[in-house]
Amino acid sequence: MSPKELREKIAKGEIREQTSGVALGYAQANLVILPKEYAKDFETFCMLNPKPCPLLEIVHGKFTQKIAKNANIYTDIPKYFIYENGVKTKEAYDVSEYYSDDLVGFLLGCSFSFEEALLENGLEIRHISHKRNVPMYKTNIACKSAGVFSGEMVVSMRPFTPNDAKKASEITANYPLVHGAPVQIDNAKEIGINDILKADFGDDPIIKEGEIPVFWACGVTPQNVIMKAKLPFVITHAPGHMFISDILNSSLKS
Repeated sequence: MSPKELREKIAKGEIREQTSGVALGYAQANLVILPKEYAKDFETFCMLNPKPCPLLEIVHGKFTQKIAKNANIYTDIPKYFIYENGVKTKEAYDVSEYYSDDLVGFLLGCSFSFEEALLENGLEIRHISHKRNVPMYKTNIACKSAGVFSGEMVVSMRPFTPNDAKKASEITANYPLVHGAPVQIDNAKEIGINDILKADFGDDPIIKEGEIPVFWACGVTPQNVIMKAKLPFVITHAPGHMFISDILNSSLKS
């Protein structure tokens, strides 16, 4: 199916699963929808923190124009989280009822895009081969602040042998618009992760003997920051349940 056909099925509620490994060839994106009064500061936050928040498109209204033609950010994502005053209060499959002219959407690059390049180079992506969601962790890596937005980076993790970790780092460095090279290889405790087998978001990892964890900046970082900022109302994608765009992953390669 084309990205447009997939989005139509998602909008109808026919697809509600996480999207890793779906629509290979096409870029996926994280979503943040927040009140207009915070939009400029959030845009600045993204510009200051391009590793976790690579900005692909700002959406005024419901419909995308740049990375997909007239896709609806309020219906075309498999699952949404709703935050009120920094607390996640609801999960939803359609957030049309919350639409307001006072809200602005942000679509951010996603590491699912560089996974295709890793697969093409013969590297196993464990969560794809086991049909799971990628494990994600809160860290102690501070982001640069902008207005009310401050906090620590969230990372996604994929396990590799040391040789494959080096290869994965070299490959993903070519994709700066979808998080780029890893922020940490091995030594999880150095970045504040005390239990690598217990993910904060997504599914817990499967790490085999002889493998090390490799960590990339993650587009779930805004959710961590939003909880700290305690904004009155925010909509995000549910981790792993991404917006499927019309642009090719190859177009995001530097």
